[in-house]
Amino acid sequence: MILWLWLCWGFSTTAGQPDSELMARYLEEKLMADYSIMEQVARRVPRQAKFLQRLETRPRMSEFTVRSTIISRYAFTTVSCTMVNSGSEAREGVFEMQIPAAAFISNFTMSIGNKTYYGEVTGKEKKHSSDDKARHKKPPSPTDGRENGYETFKASVFIPRKMQAKFLLHYEELLQRRLGKYEYTVSIRPQQLVGRLRVEVNILENSGIVSLEVPPLRNSKHKGNGKVEGDVSPPPSTVVGHTKTLAKVTFNPTVVEQTRIARNGILGDFIIRYDVNRELSVGDVQILNGYFVHYFAPTDLPPLPKNVVFVLDSSASMVGTKLKQTKEALFTILQDLRPEDHFNIIGFSNRIKVWQQDRLVPVTPNNIRDAKKYIHNMSPTGGTNINGALQTGAKLLNDYIAQNDIDARSVSLIIFLTDGRPTVGETQSSKILSNTKDAIRDKFCLFTIGIGNDVDHKLLERMALENCGMTRHFQEDDDAASHLKGFYDEIGTPLLSDIRVDYPEDNVEEVTQNFFPNYFNGSEIVIAGKLINHTSDSLHIEVTASNSKKYILLKTDVAIDLPSRNDIRGVPGLEDGKGDKNYIERAWSYLTIKELLNSRLKTDDNQEKDYLMEKAKSMALTYNFVTPFTVLKMREAGLHSEPPQEEFISPSTDGIGEKLQSLQGHKAPPGIRRQQDKQRIKISKTSADGDPHFVIDFPSSKFSVCFNIDGEPGDILRLVSDHKESGVTVNGQLIGAPAPPNGHKKHRTYFSTITILSNKPERSYLEITPRRVILDDGERLLLSCDRSAVVRSSSLEVSISANSNVTVTIQDTISFVILIHHYKKPAPYQRNHLGFYISNSKGLSSDSHGLLGQFLNHEVKLLQESLNTGHQQVGQNQTEALKPSPTTTLKVKGRLVPVVWKQRRIYNGQQEVDCWFAKNNADKLIDGSYKDYLASHPFDTGTSFGTINSL
Repeated sequence: MILWLWLCWGFSTTAGQPDSELMARYLEEKLMADYSIMEQVARRVPRQAKFLQRLETRPRMSEFTVRSTIISRYAFTTVSCTMVNSGSEAREGVFEMQIPAAAFISNFTMSIGNKTYYGEVTGKEKKHSSDDKARHKKPPSPTDGRENGYETFKASVFIPRKMQAKFLLHYEELLQRRLGKYEYTVSIRPQQLVGRLRVEVNILENSGIVSLEVPPLRNSKHKGNGKVEGDVSPPPSTVVGHTKTLAKVTFNPTVVEQTRIARNGILGDFIIRYDVNRELSVGDVQILNGYFVHYFAPTDLPPLPKNVVFVLDSSASMVGTKLKQTKEALFTILQDLRPEDHFNIIGFSNRIKVWQQDRLVPVTPNNIRDAKKYIHNMSPTGGTNINGALQTGAKLLNDYIAQNDIDARSVSLIIFLTDGRPTVGETQSSKILSNTKDAIRDKFCLFTIGIGNDVDHKLLERMALENCGMTRHFQEDDDAASHLKGFYDEIGTPLLSDIRVDYPEDNVEEVTQNFFPNYFNGSEIVIAGKLINHTSDSLHIEVTASNSKKYILLKTDVAIDLPSRNDIRGVPGLEDGKGDKNYIERAWSYLTIKELLNSRLKTDDNQEKDYLMEKAKSMALTYNFVTPFTVLKMREAGLHSEPPQEEFISPSTDGIGEKLQSLQGHKAPPGIRRQQDKQRIKISKTSADGDPHFVIDFPSSKFSVCFNIDGEPGDILRLVSDHKESGVTVNGQLIGAPAPPNGHKKHRTYFSTITILSNKPERSYLEITPRRVILDDGERLLLSCDRSAVVRSSSLEVSISANSNVTVTIQDTISFVILIHHYKKPAPYQRNHLGFYISNSKGLSSDSHGLLGQFLNHEVKLLQESLNTGHQQVGQNQTEALKPSPTTTLKVKGRLVPVVWKQRRIYNGQQEVDCWFAKNNADKLIDGSYKDYLASHPFDTGTSFGTINSL
């Protein structure tokens, strides 16, 4: 007995010393060998290891492997675990795996010795109402269900002596984008050291992988926190390799490395974060075998102004850490509010206290200071009046919206935080839900946050779902403040509102939600559906949305026949059978089931609940998903299997369902159909295009005049200058290229950038290049020229026809068309460039100037110079007869300009123009000389020679 105690003491005191590390190396060497039962019996082991084996009563885990394939954000994960019972009697082996609550289990297999047990997904029988009531009496607990978005799958079986058992678990999930990154997480908690431990993740993203990172292992205490502090290096033994579209990440720690991380085998969460290339376009659309998935996450958008009411629980249960962390988070959140935002704060217990009565205040230093004082002085007391607090917050926000001339495109929202259940006032959940919905009336969104174990998860979740919001649940720990701040960061920067995505009705069916009240920075909108028109070779897509003062319409046609792009069979690194599955079809089924689950959660109609349950169950059985309405049963008796329980699966909390509403509740609402596209604007001949060649059309005289400007690379030419009257200026910057062989020019020049400036009724500018358009009217917007788009504001419209042209309309009276010239295989003397055309000059004043602008409201006379009689005015019907005459002249503002007859091609060479050509850099044709039209910079709005102004 004394010897046994001494050995225990001696082992415990040497933990972490070199001897234990040597033993770990030995165990690694031993465990990596073949696991033959006879070899296990015959092998000689050190006395210390023998002692450990005698103490160990559970089977030993010899292998734990996770292999995942992520294809366009859709993740297939397989977990393999082998346990060996080297004892002299049967022992219980428990396989336990934490999986994301948003994931669906799709298969489970177990082998014990020579017997194999297969999991089968079957429909769950409907429980009686009494059973439901009994089940709901027990509040959910993180120990037996969800913990910060994770659930525990557990299977146990008795393993005969000298035998082994192998568990194989498959689950699938659609990764959700938060704070600009997708996060894939694998729980590595075998609860013992493992001889062969390996995680392998293969990622394929056709859009291109960017910002790939593998942070340190995250323990359960910090689960759900997207930020990593301190050491940011990958876990030991991690290998990361990737190309533009493929990435492979492996984690293969030895037993020694595992010991250094955690001797109890609870290593933590292995995390991979990444993003994909994206731009402001209709997004990434992928099509495969009759199904499509559409990812929409635009960038480079200015944020929308917010009207936000914070409703904070200050009841007695918030005493201590919870209230302290809430205050810390709110101090930071208040500091992050933008000057254009408005806000208020409500604290509630059994009493409801409003910081600023009957109003929302603007964000100013004084208001932020006073708000922090109010929060600092909040003290925990009394009960929890959830209904009264929400009614007060909704009335405050509704009154503010009704009584103030707020920006129509601003985003209004309530952020509600509590740690408990309703105890004061209305305590019935159904009444609180209906009262909240009636108070909000679809005018703004409600976001709910629950802290601790006593929260009514279902109430908070359903309140958020019914009012276009999201919900989060955090444990009370040292990191709760950063969790709260992280959640606010997700919703604190709205970029678009009223987003609608349209597809031709005769081309698609069973499309998931296609209308979204808001799009937040760093998130992503995902839509999927089925194609029904198998004769069409493309899918037309239109996205409409509002951004601050602008209306945006994005359009494109996506080729349907894309097997080489979206069929991933045979891709290196993905040889695990996932390529045989239509990942797009499974993503569609995943999203559809999530929406059905959310719809059922939201409705109070029992008949509708049954219909939605049956529909979700049918689809889950088709795709072999374990859901709240399906269960995993084993084919052999005697196996105890515990997949995630129904009450803890919450797609709205942790899955893509967070962004989704019900199929019935939020399809595109009536009356939000996009405006019909305007008829194509007719381009006039008045233009500057090519090298650059200028054409001035005089419709009343029925002839055109043309000239060349031989500028220098880098010169900025003032094309239209009417800044003082209409407020419009157009400048064009030249780029150089070598001259063609055998030509008379020393070099060529083209327009590389067109800048359009306007200061009426409000200041704005457009910068157009062959690749992109930048619109800045106080808020910067970046558009790609290879995607069709329309942006409208009160006085400006920009319409992009992909890779073709950009049309700019100002106050409906001025229109410019910029042609985009792209060369697939340019010659040395060719450059991608722009052509500038004036379509409508009605809004330009008679005083407008510039190389083109000076001619818009002035007539030019064409004269013939005879040998003896001087000048003779040419009539309109005499123009053709004068073609060969070398003595034809123009009379421009009293100046005589000799011209010759020429033909020019415009509109990308599609139209030929007959014109009278003025030589020598338009000498005498234009006012002053060429150098008088040089601007000092692209934003120069000088209106007279030698004068320089800036917008």
